[in-house]
Amino acid sequence: MSKEKPSIPKGTRDFGPAVVVKRNYIFGVIRRTFEKFGYLPLETPAMEQLSVLTGKYGDEGDQLIFKILNSGDFLSKTRPEDIAEGSKHLTRKISEKALRYDLTVPFARFVVMNRNEISFPFKRYQIQPVWRADRPQKGRYREFYQCDADVVGTNSLLCEAEIVQMINGVLTDLGLTDFTIKINHRGILAGIAEAIGENGREGDICVAIDKLDKIGKVGVRKELLERGITADAVNKLEPLYDLNGSNEEILNQLQVILGKTAEGQRGLSDLHEVWNYLQGLQSKALSAENPSGAPRLQLDVTLARGLSYYTGCIFEVKVNNVSMGSISGGGRYDNLTGMFGMPDVSGVGFSFGVDRIYDVLEELQLFPASNESGTQVLLVQFDKASEQYALPLLQQLRDAGISSELYPEAAKLKKQMSYADQKKIPYVVLIGSEEMAGGKLKLRNMQTGEQQDQSIEEIISKLK
Repeated sequence: MSKEKPSIPKGTRDFGPAVVVKRNYIFGVIRRTFEKFGYLPLETPAMEQLSVLTGKYGDEGDQLIFKILNSGDFLSKTRPEDIAEGSKHLTRKISEKALRYDLTVPFARFVVMNRNEISFPFKRYQIQPVWRADRPQKGRYREFYQCDADVVGTNSLLCEAEIVQMINGVLTDLGLTDFTIKINHRGILAGIAEAIGENGREGDICVAIDKLDKIGKVGVRKELLERGITADAVNKLEPLYDLNGSNEEILNQLQVILGKTAEGQRGLSDLHEVWNYLQGLQSKALSAENPSGAPRLQLDVTLARGLSYYTGCIFEVKVNNVSMGSISGGGRYDNLTGMFGMPDVSGVGFSFGVDRIYDVLEELQLFPASNESGTQVLLVQFDKASEQYALPLLQQLRDAGISSELYPEAAKLKKQMSYADQKKIPYVVLIGSEEMAGGKLKLRNMQTGEQQDQSIEEIISKLK
């Protein structure tokens, strides 16, 4: 019988201890920030009813849902004609459950199922893996974590202002100093399209204008015409190319461009209110803290994410000093729970791309060195006597809240020191016959090589 070579499914990953420690550091910073703003943790099952997920992500999304075969003889209720009717029909016969595709639909289901028990506005955050039957490629996996925060049951724009604060707080706490939180409004996009006589074409318009820095005005004009925007409408867009100044000044310029368009005025009014909240909260995102001198929060009229989903403010976040796509995004929606028969529940949410944040921190070397090992100190033993002597010391260290290990056997000193080195344990305590006789232990700093003779009480004081 041949031995099978161990492997994991394509598009999935093992995370070794060193990576998990760094990921947990990111999750910890995010959790602390969310909870500081009153968001509560939520977890939903890895499996959902297939009927709950189907039809929520479009035909393409439905194809990417991982279906789970029914237990036992999953073909027992099928007939030959079921197979003849095609895979969609057959799937309903052999699969009732599926792995969750995202965290949004399970959240909506939870809200509807528990609407009589939860208090509105309901603030929740969720950090869990999701699964998609996508074609694996660089940066795209079949299993990955999402990190969402949403508040539903209120139209207050204080929520949008607090999202800006949370994003700024998390990224600052992670050590990032050069990033931009882009904000726009679905109403402004609709208002621009209406003002130039191209209702509903905001997607095409924004895709082209977003390339202004790369292809210039002539290139943008050419692309707009190729997309079917009329020459008259393209001419009316000219003032958008010259928007400049502070966020407030851009809002004032838009006031003229958008004229009396109802959606455009709604968007401007909402953004003015978000700014007022942020000023009242004395938000650091408004101050010019990036190396370029630009404020971290910037109004970007070309930002156009989720046009079929978002109905109000929209957000996107980019780190400026690395080559990376957006690391966070979100916006206001008006009918999250409508898919489950509970209409008109407004909410706003956003998510962090944890994998991208990890890559950014790795590239900029921003992970704290103290995070690389869970163990602060290793006790080194030489024989049975030193092992027995070390046991109560080990317990004292742990009782003091210091992560500690005793090497489990009396191996050669080189082997024990190599173990500490590989695990990046910052301190080692040497316990030989002299140390046991004198009551002073040798504490070695593994980074500097410096050694000191100290009592266990002194070591505890130093390491705490």
